[in-house]
Amino acid sequence: MSSRAQRSAGSATGTLVLACIAQFMVILDVSVVNVALPAIRGDLHFSETSLQWVVNAYTLTFAGFLLLGGRGADLLGRRRVFVGGLLLFSLASLVGGFSQSQGMLIAARAAQGLGGAIVSPATLAIITTAFREGPQRNRALGYWGAMGAAGGTFGVLLGGALTEFLSWQWILFVNVPIGVAAAAFAPRYVAEGRDERGTRHFDLAGALAVTLGLVGVVYAIVRTDVYGWGSARTLGALGAGLALIAMFLVIEGAFAPRPLMPLRIFGSRMLSGANAVILLLGAAMFGMWFFVSLYLQQVLGLSPLKAGLAFLPMTAMIAVGSTVASRLVARVGAKPLLVTGMLLQVAGLLLFARVSAHGSFAGDTLAPGVLVATGIGMSFVPATITAVAGVATHETGLASGLVNTSRLLGGALGLAVLTTLATSRTGAVLAHHHATMHTALTVGFHRAFVVAAGFALAGALIALIALPRVESRRERQRGGAPRLAESHG
Repeated sequence: MSSRAQRSAGSATGTLVLACIAQFMVILDVSVVNVALPAIRGDLHFSETSLQWVVNAYTLTFAGFLLLGGRGADLLGRRRVFVGGLLLFSLASLVGGFSQSQGMLIAARAAQGLGGAIVSPATLAIITTAFREGPQRNRALGYWGAMGAAGGTFGVLLGGALTEFLSWQWILFVNVPIGVAAAAFAPRYVAEGRDERGTRHFDLAGALAVTLGLVGVVYAIVRTDVYGWGSARTLGALGAGLALIAMFLVIEGAFAPRPLMPLRIFGSRMLSGANAVILLLGAAMFGMWFFVSLYLQQVLGLSPLKAGLAFLPMTAMIAVGSTVASRLVARVGAKPLLVTGMLLQVAGLLLFARVSAHGSFAGDTLAPGVLVATGIGMSFVPATITAVAGVATHETGLASGLVNTSRLLGGALGLAVLTTLATSRTGAVLAHHHATMHTALTVGFHRAFVVAAGFALAGALIALIALPRVESRRERQRGGAPRLAESHG
């Protein structure tokens, strides 16, 4: 290998490492606070109702600003947006760690979410443009998918360890050196990469409409556990959010000279189908993490640290599934892997629906967790590859923003639905069957896991029916140039 090729390979590796670290960090912060919530409540005197905003402030701003972050990477420059997002995320983490009041912590978590919404789509855009389409990009996306997916599960372990051995503030402080170091190395490894044609026509009206619309919809979803689905508050927030999203579609289709999200992009059957699958993947995945964590702590009685350790096999299998998928996708195509991964999740979630109120980690959660985690790894990589395949270079930030928006919105919607169903079932069992709390909780979890399995099954069916099949490398070698095996009609 020539010295120039070695430098190029080293630069690509550095680019990939930076992108993976940043993605891991921002996804980790979705779940890292969960096991620290009791300590935060005690220190800052949150009520049970207001405590949820420590989580929701991050999730709402993350989901609501992802499209803006993705488009900003295209229009303002991937490196510039990446560094800016990392610095904002780090500063917000520092402020959050020093918080002395509820409002200060919630505002810091919201700012973290905004920083995450800027960083996350930029990481995928950086990888997509740094690696050529094909096996090289697939391997890079495999590592990126593994780090992002593992961030959600590892957050529970890290949050438990930091809270138990240091203090809850360290779940925020730990982001600061990582974010600052990644920002410092970015000029060396990340190309600027800006779409010069769009700089003068940034679609601010569209950005505000879709961001506020998504925040309204997600707000309505996550508050159903307090107000219910039929309350005036929920319906009002949902209606306002949907009206803003409708306004956004009108702006994009009729008025914006340089749309934030050109509606023609959804003419791609691959992109639309892949994002539908990712939405359902998020709905099943977020719910699984949430309810398994509750089962381990509330039913089996594990400490936060031990519950976090119980997630390690799942973290490892997500990495294994992602690695296998990234290596096989060029040989067999994305569609078979995606369907297989979603069906593995169905099997694992149905096994979770059999957990016992008198069970154990090894007997009740290990095998289903391994199945679901392997399926997550095998699904997310081919879904992401499908969603960004064939997208123009100047729109990679948009495509990656859609991927992350679909996953996070799916997670918020799925978690709200599953929590409502599980809570209502637990309440009914307690009221009418005189069961113990452990038994009632477990029965509620059963319902949530069955519905989550339904989400994963719907994703498998969409992947099987709606996604076009792309010829594998073996088929292309036999038949000539690469092409879609089915039409886009």
